[in-house]
Amino acid sequence: MYRKWKESKGKDQEYTDIIRKQVLGTKVDAERDGVKVPTTLAEYCVKTKTPAPDEGSDLFYDDYYEDDEMDDEVESCYGDDDDSGNEES
Repeated sequence: MYRKWKESKGKDQEYTDIIRKQVLGTKVDAERDGVKVPTTLAEYCVKTKTPAPDEGSDLFYDDYYEDDEMDDEVESCYGDDDDSGNEES
């Protein structure tokens, strides 16, 4: 169906009529469910707001240093070389 429409360069209206009927049917369902369906390209492609460089620039480094501190704590648990491993003090 799509191929036939594409090859006719839009002259065959059967495909577009079917799509329009499907869209109208789903609009009714969406309104009943309280869902807003985007109908234009501007509504569909929402622009994201990028944070200012100062807001998130150090987030990566904060996490990195926290992980490094945790590694130091874990390593300190295994640092007792005086233990023979035979349950003897």
